Amino acid sequence: MGQARSIIAGLVAAILLSSLAPAGRSEAAARKIETTRPPAKCEMPKFRIVVDVGHTPDSYGALSARNDPEFGFNFVLARRITAKLKSEGFAATRLLVTDGKARPSLFKRVSAANDGRADLFLSVHHDSVPDKLLDTWEFDGAKSNFSDRFSGHSLFVSQQNPHFTTSLMLARMIGRQLKEQGLHYASQYTLPVMGRYRRQLLDKDVGVYRYDGLVVLSRTRSAAVLLEAGSIINRDEEMAMNSPERQEAVAGAVAAAMREFCESR
Repeated sequence: MGQARSIIAGLVAAILLSSLAPAGRSEAAARKIETTRPPAKCEMPKFRIVVDVGHTPDSYGALSARNDPEFGFNFVLARRITAKLKSEGFAATRLLVTDGKARPSLFKRVSAANDGRADLFLSVHHDSVPDKLLDTWEFDGAKSNFSDRFSGHSLFVSQQNPHFTTSLMLARMIGRQLKEQGLHYASQYTLPVMGRYRRQLLDKDVGVYRYDGLVVLSRTRSAAVLLEAGSIINRDEEMAMNSPERQEAVAGAVAAAMREFCESR
């Protein structure tokens, strides 16, 4: 994936120059309490979807089983989701890429989404496991960590979001569409072995969890969903997540869910 990394780096550099909105607000400004807008009617060409690339080049998230950073997986998939949504008629969809360290970048995302008056904030990530569940192996001459014990996608929403009901509805719709693609969700978040990463399962059929501690879910003034698209610490699923076929399946599921959402409103 060395060539892919260089391509991603170039694309990121360009997109950071023209990202969604000025994102320089302080954490205090992002926390300012403001009146929330009511849920928007879903007119597809006008419905503002922010597709957020999880993490940053400086704070790249998890490492895959083959030592590739999560940020690269997130960037490629988020771009594909954005393109798919636009091709399906959601012309106001925007890709959001932020820079900097982890926590400051979270408030940049919130400010960008809120300033851009987003109707939906979708944050794209790829999963790992707690350190205590990792095994070691050697890949391409380098030591790496892996865990083949768990796999699958998962969806997270926050009850602290002002549009929690809409967020949960959208997450369920995305989950159902992923299930129809033959994909399964990651069930381990309910297990004691997950420790502080253990979450409340809100929908046991399609894998929607509650996670109030995520800034991008709780502090956005729009509906907000975080998608863990698959486990890159699982050696087989890492390869699947790196394939155009799986990326297209996930992007198609998101677009189908959004069409369903609009038709229901």
